[in-house]
Amino acid sequence: MKASALLQELAATRWGSQLTPEQLARVAADATEQSVPAGAYVCRKGEAVDAWFGVLEGFVKMMVSTADGKTSTFTGIPAGGWFGEGSLLKTEPRRYDIVALRASRIVRVPRRTFEWLLNTSIPFNRFLLVQLNERLGQFIGMLETQRLMGPDERVARCLAQLFNPILHPGIERKLEVSQEEIGYLAGISRQRVNQSLQRLQRAGLLRVEYGAIVIEDLEGLRSYGSPR
Repeated sequence: MKASALLQELAATRWGSQLTPEQLARVAADATEQSVPAGAYVCRKGEAVDAWFGVLEGFVKMMVSTADGKTSTFTGIPAGGWFGEGSLLKTEPRRYDIVALRASRIVRVPRRTFEWLLNTSIPFNRFLLVQLNERLGQFIGMLETQRLMGPDERVARCLAQLFNPILHPGIERKLEVSQEEIGYLAGISRQRVNQSLQRLQRAGLLRVEYGAIVIEDLEGLRSYGSPR
């Protein structure tokens, strides 16, 4: 991608829109883009953390795996999402894998540029505070869902979490996501996802289309299974 086109995409982000033209130009000049095919790693657990990542197009998942082949998916990150700021702030090896669920365009902002923004931009620092707080709330909610709720509730909350306006700005109500991808994020089989989606559709919360889910009642998904 040409630097001018990347600059325009970065300028449209929540944090990029708060930078001065000079700051934005430097970030665009330092950043690089990579195309990642479906199933490939964007970054690996244990690697040195040298960049902050954004998803320009596509869909990736944050996960961990063990030596005996067990895996656990933390969350999905659609286009518009950014990740890796916590690892950069802690200056420790990466503690998770990022895998592309579909072909994705990823932008990498080098550590030196990220740290320069921390030192020169108050709006960028405010953005990070909000981002980290939202991420913390997301993971607390995920822990509650996995420990206390059944498969239908897990699918409902998994879909609702993708519509966080802070972490995933600009995501539309028609979500192009497969049932297999939802299964990865919710930690259940594709067949069980299908059953849950049918129940949620009958409840009027969503509509299942080929290769996509249309959200009809986002608040209903967020509260599905909660005591009334």
